[in-house]
Amino acid sequence: MVLYPAIDILDGRAVRLLHGDKSKVTDYGDPLACAERWAEAGAEWLHIVDLSGAFTGESGIDSVVEAIKTRFPQLRIQSGGGLRRIADIRRRLNAGADCAVIGTMAAYDPDEFALATYEFPEKIVAGIDAKGGMFAVKGWTETTDISAVTFGKKCKCMGIRYALFTDIAKDGAMMGANVSETVRMQKETGLKIIASGGISSMNDLANLSEAGVYGAVLGKAIYDGAIDLKEALAKFA
Repeated sequence: MVLYPAIDILDGRAVRLLHGDKSKVTDYGDPLACAERWAEAGAEWLHIVDLSGAFTGESGIDSVVEAIKTRFPQLRIQSGGGLRRIADIRRRLNAGADCAVIGTMAAYDPDEFALATYEFPEKIVAGIDAKGGMFAVKGWTETTDISAVTFGKKCKCMGIRYALFTDIAKDGAMMGANVSETVRMQKETGLKIIASGGISSMNDLANLSEAGVYGAVLGKAIYDGAIDLKEALAKFA
C-alpha cells in the first residue's frame, strides 16, 4: 500500500482542519520543515494540498511545491487544491508535482476536465470527496447532486486510473477510517483508491491494506504521533 504523508497548506502554513472547516485549524508550521520530517522518515510520496486555493479557486502554492521538490528530488508529489483550469494544472506539474488531484473542475467544467485527462494522461487523480455519499466540491463547502460512486464510475470511463477518496465526516477527527465505504468505492468504480480521512492508527492501516486498498493519506495521526510514519512505511509500504 502506498502511504502519502499530507501537507495541507493554508495561508502559507502547514495545517490540519477538522472536517474541512477552516475555522477549526491546527497549525504545524513551515511546510518545508514538514516535508523534511517525512522525507527523513522514508516517505516516497507527499500529498500536498492548497487549502487556500480549494476555498478561493486561486492556486497559490506552486512556489512551495517547487521548493520542496528542489530540496527533496527523491520525493514524488501528489497535489491538489485550487486547480480549476488546465493552466493551473500545468503550473503545478511544472513546479514539481508528479500528479494533480482534480475534483471541483470535474463538476463545474466537465469539458475542461475531459481535456485535462487527455492533455495530462496518467497525471490526473480524481478527487472524490464524499459528504453523506454525495460528491462535494469547492473545499467541501458545496455538495453536488451526483453521488460519489457515480462520479467515480464516470472518471473510470474517462481513462482515469486513480482516485483520492475522502470521507469528509471522518477527516481530521481521528475517529478511524471508513474502510467499508473506501472498499465499496474501489470495487464499484474499478479505480485504484487512495483512502483519506480519519486514519488514526496502525489498525486502520492494517484494515485498509488487508482489504486491498491501493493507498492511504496520513495527516493528523502522523503529526500528533498516533502513527509513526517510519514504522508504518516498514510494515505496509
